Amino acid sequence: MTWVILTGRNSDLGQVDTPHKIITNREYLTHPALFRGQRPKVINLSNNYAYQSRGYYASLLAGSRGHKVIPTVETMIDLSERKLYENALPELETALNKCRKELGGSYPPKVCIFFGIGPSKVWDRFAKLLFDWFRAPALEVVIRDGQNWASIQRIGFHPLARLSADEKPRFLASLEAYTSREWRDSKTRTPARYTFATLVNPQEQLPPSEIGSLRYWARIAEKMGVEVEPITKRDLAKLANYDALFIRETTSISNHTYRFARRAQQEGMPVIDDPLSMIRCTNKVYLHELMSANKVPVPPTVMIAGVSDLQLAADTLGFPLVLKIPDSSFSRGVKKANDFAELKALAEQWLEESDLLIAQKFVPTDYDWRVGVLGGQPLFAVQYLMAKKHWQIVNHKTNGKPDQGGVKTFTLKDAPEDVIATAVKAARCIGDGLYGVDLKETKDGVVVIEVNDNPNLDHGCEDTGEKDEVWVRLTQWFLDRLERQGR
Repeated sequence: MTWVILTGRNSDLGQVDTPHKIITNREYLTHPALFRGQRPKVINLSNNYAYQSRGYYASLLAGSRGHKVIPTVETMIDLSERKLYENALPELETALNKCRKELGGSYPPKVCIFFGIGPSKVWDRFAKLLFDWFRAPALEVVIRDGQNWASIQRIGFHPLARLSADEKPRFLASLEAYTSREWRDSKTRTPARYTFATLVNPQEQLPPSEIGSLRYWARIAEKMGVEVEPITKRDLAKLANYDALFIRETTSISNHTYRFARRAQQEGMPVIDDPLSMIRCTNKVYLHELMSANKVPVPPTVMIAGVSDLQLAADTLGFPLVLKIPDSSFSRGVKKANDFAELKALAEQWLEESDLLIAQKFVPTDYDWRVGVLGGQPLFAVQYLMAKKHWQIVNHKTNGKPDQGGVKTFTLKDAPEDVIATAVKAARCIGDGLYGVDLKETKDGVVVIEVNDNPNLDHGCEDTGEKDEVWVRLTQWFLDRLERQGR
């Protein structure tokens, strides 16, 4: 592995300070043939990361050259204004305040974090989380210490030129620890063109892919020059060692799966599911608006922003109707109301946790179509049968054990043309990744119920119709994007 360190000036870092190659960002920008045919990891230590500065362009062009770089331009933009990173502050401040006791009850006005390492072990939890959010060599965090709560006033880059005499040895030690750790994490294996990370949670009750199915995919991918390696939520710091990421635990924009997707995107790695697809598919309000705007058929729907909208929903949709929390998965947060009293009781309960609900016309069927769409093309088609004596495909029982209906598989050729065409049209509204489109066949035609990121994909189930072609195409989706990047 080749490490390349970029500086703003020759005098910023001495060659004796690190065993890695040091060049100025100007040299890197003006000599595009440097490292041609190699895939170096670039640490950009420019003193200025402002938009259109040399530091900015160095990271921008590193991506175009297939070089992995920190910080990325996305990180530079994220940290350019507080409003762009304020969504990270609640989690960071929670971690920060867990240090209070060990710090003797008070905080310094600022702390510098180098490569995810703080000035002492007390800062470990906060420093690692900060590095998870903003993968940068040196960050300065300005802190306002209140009586019982410390808040973060600013997060910014801490350039080499501003390192104090006391900070520089700690910075160099952190640099050495970071590059050494990354090297040790790379295991000696049978040579493969690429290594894909697969994010899994072995304890998840309803994972989108069983571990056995992922092992089956790994055997097929190996024949295509790809090694598939499972990782868990503790492995975010190792993600840059891989070439692509396939998320195979249930996604949420409020947990680590979104951070993994975001980090992969910042690293220039092909990723399923990408952050934008997560955001779009997670929210049923957005999906309804998007499908309607693109003339994709959906069931009659009424938005509920308060109890005053319930009568409109009842008059428009009739009973029974289906009430949904916008952000829900696996049939959770989706209930049927048989009359106005049930609707009112359920809506009042859910409006306490969500400002907006969705009411849809109840469309009873014995099954839902699920069409997998990858890269804008159909991948598989199955029917998910309703759970026994239930109107949904998953019945979440009070004992905590979900009851699922059966699956009926089809080849794409045997599935109805209008089902496939509607599913593909719906998925293309979202993006270019992997989606599971749920549809119902009615007497008035096909309607889309929702488009899911992170769809189920298991050997012996969703792949039954198209066989190994499903896994070959999945692998090739990643390969095509890697090869377009010249990686």
